[in-house]
Amino acid sequence: MRLWRLGACLLGAPCIAALGFFAWQSFYPVSAAAGWSVQVVHRDVAKAASLMPLSDGSLVVSQELDKGKGSIVRIHPDGSREVLVADLSKPDGIVPTRGGWVFSQESDGLPVSFYKDGVVTELFKGDSVQGLWVEGDDLYAIEDRKPAGRLLRYRWSDQSLTVLRDQVQEGEAIVRCTDGRLLYNEKKKGVVRELSADGSDPVVLSNLNQPTFLMCDERGLWVNEDATHRARLLLIDKQGRQKTVLSFLKAPQSIVPTGHGTYLLAEGGRSRVLELTPE
Repeated sequence: MRLWRLGACLLGAPCIAALGFFAWQSFYPVSAAAGWSVQVVHRDVAKAASLMPLSDGSLVVSQELDKGKGSIVRIHPDGSREVLVADLSKPDGIVPTRGGWVFSQESDGLPVSFYKDGVVTELFKGDSVQGLWVEGDDLYAIEDRKPAGRLLRYRWSDQSLTVLRDQVQEGEAIVRCTDGRLLYNEKKKGVVRELSADGSDPVVLSNLNQPTFLMCDERGLWVNEDATHRARLLLIDKQGRQKTVLSFLKAPQSIVPTGHGTYLLAEGGRSRVLELTPE
């Protein structure tokens, strides 16, 4: 009996240590770099993914649940919530355009759709479309697929759909930067590429840990890591210097400017929205 108890203790100790380690990673607080502060502004936002602040102070958020359980909600300034679109499967990207907004669903065979005045209109179907970007008549969309997804361009004027690339490995975001470059990422490869006219698409960043959402502004290129534990928010300035702005995130998704000097970040792994403030 004593030997059995000793064996159980010896076997149990590593299990307890492992559980403790994973609990530490899950609950360890997010850490901000010097010159920045971070706080939680919205909790219980199930698998928060894309964010779209509105001029009245409310926030549109996609809740990236699968199998028809996902939704897009509006969080009003008083904290009340309104479901705008329900019964979705992994709603992910949201981009404002034409008096409404376009949203994607990261599941096979589901449409990229346009929402305006409470009406949802299907634009085109894709397979696990995640990132979206709009420029005038062009709507870009990228598929998060293994082993190869597509980078698509939809034209509003004639409803045409063009495949720009068809061998993208787990593409999650596409964005135009202030220097004119159109960038997209490949999560599986840990790289960010520039979409080029000759099709070479050079790598502009590499050795990243599961890069997901990209955002460009006057500070540079922001990159979130879609890692379950100890993920980071990175900022690559215009001189190419990389800085870790936030550490110990859990599956962060989009980051967007609020319009009053701060940023909002969707932390999907903890189902909440953070506000990042420069000090």
